[in-house]
Amino acid sequence: MVQPRENLDSVRHHHHAGVELKRATDDLPSWIAGQDLTEADLPYIHELLQKSFGDWVEQSEGFPWLSGWPIVLVHPDYAEVAVAGASANAGLPASWRLEAAGPTAAGMALESCRPALMRAEEHVHPALRSRDTLAVPIFSRSTGFVCAAIVCAAPAGAAGAGELKLLQAAALHIKSCLYRRFEHLFVESQLHASNRAKREDRRKDRLLEIMRRMNDHIDVENVLAEVFSSLEQMYPTCRTNLFLSQDYSSINERVQPLAFHHQDMDLCWRAFMDGEQREDGVGEYRRIAFPLAGKQGVYGVLRLDLSAEPFDDLDMRFVSTLTSGAGTAFEKARMHEQANVLIGELRLINELTQRLNSSLRLSDTIQFATSELMSIFNADFCFIMQLDMQLNHFSVISSNVPELNNDVFTIDYGFCGVMLATKEPIILSDYHSATPVRSRLLESTRSRSLIASPLLLNGEVIGAIMVTHRQPNHFSYENYKLLQVLSAHIGLAVSNSSLHAEVRRMVITDNLTGLYARHYLNERIQRKQEKDASGSLIVVDIDHFKKINDTYGHQVGDAILIQVSSIIRSAIRESDIAARWGGEELAIYLPQLSLDQTLKVAERIRSRVEEETAPKVTVSCGVSEWSAGDERISVESLFYRADMALYEAKHQGRNCVTVG
Repeated sequence: MVQPRENLDSVRHHHHAGVELKRATDDLPSWIAGQDLTEADLPYIHELLQKSFGDWVEQSEGFPWLSGWPIVLVHPDYAEVAVAGASANAGLPASWRLEAAGPTAAGMALESCRPALMRAEEHVHPALRSRDTLAVPIFSRSTGFVCAAIVCAAPAGAAGAGELKLLQAAALHIKSCLYRRFEHLFVESQLHASNRAKREDRRKDRLLEIMRRMNDHIDVENVLAEVFSSLEQMYPTCRTNLFLSQDYSSINERVQPLAFHHQDMDLCWRAFMDGEQREDGVGEYRRIAFPLAGKQGVYGVLRLDLSAEPFDDLDMRFVSTLTSGAGTAFEKARMHEQANVLIGELRLINELTQRLNSSLRLSDTIQFATSELMSIFNADFCFIMQLDMQLNHFSVISSNVPELNNDVFTIDYGFCGVMLATKEPIILSDYHSATPVRSRLLESTRSRSLIASPLLLNGEVIGAIMVTHRQPNHFSYENYKLLQVLSAHIGLAVSNSSLHAEVRRMVITDNLTGLYARHYLNERIQRKQEKDASGSLIVVDIDHFKKINDTYGHQVGDAILIQVSSIIRSAIRESDIAARWGGEELAIYLPQLSLDQTLKVAERIRSRVEEETAPKVTVSCGVSEWSAGDERISVESLFYRADMALYEAKHQGRNCVTVG
């Protein structure tokens, strides 16, 4: 079909408009123009495509088809994004998927990544049987994948090569519109991030200066004055009050006692109790409560009353950090007043901390802590519990009562449950006369006095300490406070010991399969060969593993490795050592197991893998053994013979067990 001259001129006009857009893009800094869409962006670009299509419609006034033929922009998920044309979509399919619209040029273009034309008689959808459909894919500019397709529904017999060329020109123009909007979005995002970063940097500098001044003070009044002064400078229209829970009288009129039963204090009371900032109010009026907390507890609440003043998340973090620093400075100033009384205890804390950190073994750490706590507080009994959130229980990991070691308590039971809920220490003068909760530990040891403290790490409970005595009123309030301080160091030591053990486990364990690592298997075999009389080795290789990865993808390949590893773990003894040897090869060392028994184990693994894996895979196994009478005993020779046996198994057609 030959196009009228004016139609071709119009195409050239719009093509030139696309060229101008490209030139404008080229003027942008190269780091912006170099940005591109990725396939991961596809689920989120519907609105971007819709707006870009709208830009094209505005810029394409007079385009040949806009007066009569509907033009549709289709997302790669086959959803209609936008439509233009005098008859709009006029009964066209809402979805261009094969199951909804049948064969169309849109589906062909998206699947083949090439322009497509389909005649009316080839369609099965009722609305398309009287129309030809043309479609042109729109590609990303550098990565080259299809990010949309432009589709036109023409009257039957009206579409030809000329119309397809026109649609290709439109696709180029739409692509230009798309990337103009994409770059604008990117630039706006970068500018917003840059401005936010500069603002945050200025606030950090200001905060560091305020913190420095606060920490220069050793007087409580000066610390509080610094807080109010800083907030007045930052938020001049904001009203600030500090409510302290302690019996502390201040000359500053904005410092008031925290009244727990006053209705107006409900927000501050809740912030004080849970140690978290609280907020209420809507619209222009907002009231925010920040807990004034130090390392030893919450001392009060700083309340901000805001009206019509902008206060975003950066402001929230600024005030929160300022309040946290003020709490620390307040605590430091208060502690300075008691320095002479605490000097002996601080020396004790220092010595205890050094001893706790001298060993990274958890058993050594908790045994030392137990004996020291009993000595410091002249106690009859001491219990250290560890919290297991996966199993929802506390377990006794150290005590001076052997029969109570490894006892388990639910997370809501007894004093441990109270400490988990409140994160606060406990002092009890006489368990017989005042029994707030039942305690199996106190009852079994016939204890009456108690001081207890949670073990905290980053504000979360990881365990608890309970120190008891059979006499009532044995512990003082100073003991209670000292245990709270000591528990922080003990909690950190316990956490470090646990972390060290976990790091050790990670070093010797393969992350994907959960089996041991290759170097650890070598070490264990070498040690076994030094003291055992015999042993055997199975090397397992997943057949055609590369084909599995190529067919299903690496995620399925990883899943297969995990399934096979799980089968191996369930098919061997607890004393056997299973490891990931490398890639798809796994190895199992079986100490002091005969060759016949080892072959049975290997065959059990082979058959179970064939029966239980999904997608179904098979394995080949090479088996070797050693005994004290062998001429040469080494890890290398054991693996060499097993590897040769594995090679023979693959030569025999795979999915079998052979001996080397």
